[in-house]
Amino acid sequence: MSDFVFVKSSYSQLNGECVEVADNIPGTVAVRDSKTGSGPVLSLTPAAWRTFQTALQAGEAGDAGEGAGLARRG
Repeated sequence: MSDFVFVKSSYSQLNGECVEVADNIPGTVAVRDSKTGSGPVLSLTPAAWRTFQTALQAGEAGDAGEGAGLARRG
């Protein structure tokens, strides 16, 4: 997993509730908690990642986005 190049989410909060995303490996989007960089990594297909993002933007993810620092702005 050291080949992933993670970038902190633009939706990350200043209070440390942050996620990092890596999409540099074809066919995989990796997500991890920035506080535990050596911890577990969630691997998704690009289609699943787009579905998740769409649900967040539509407000359909409930509290799932809130705790991950991914809540929709505005």
